[in-house]
Amino acid sequence: MTYSVSGSLQPVIACHCSQCRKASGHYVAATSALRDSVSITGNVTWFQSSQKARRGFCSVCGSNLFWDGPGVNLSIHAGTLDGDPGLCLAGHIFCADKGTYYGLNDTLPKADAYDPDLTTMVEK
Repeated sequence: MTYSVSGSLQPVIACHCSQCRKASGHYVAATSALRDSVSITGNVTWFQSSQKARRGFCSVCGSNLFWDGPGVNLSIHAGTLDGDPGLCLAGHIFCADKGTYYGLNDTLPKADAYDPDLTTMVEK
């Protein structure tokens, strides 16, 4: 399974919500791109993780690849990008749900829950 993105990628945001932590084993660092600019070749296994979102996994190796929720963008796990995409971590969301075993000691913006200024997800 492979994917490519023909459009621009958004800055990487770390999500510390309990679902992301349990699905990944830590927090999720993801970028996003317009859904129409992402081309997927091969099979992705989709898991409906909530009423509003699903998670995409490689059907061969099980790697976490995508988070697909409301809005026009598809979130892409940053660690699955090949090469240097020139992206940096730009902020943290759902910090109130973060694990107790780690701290957030950087100076990046932090939100206790969802923050429309830090993500491209549109939820109204």
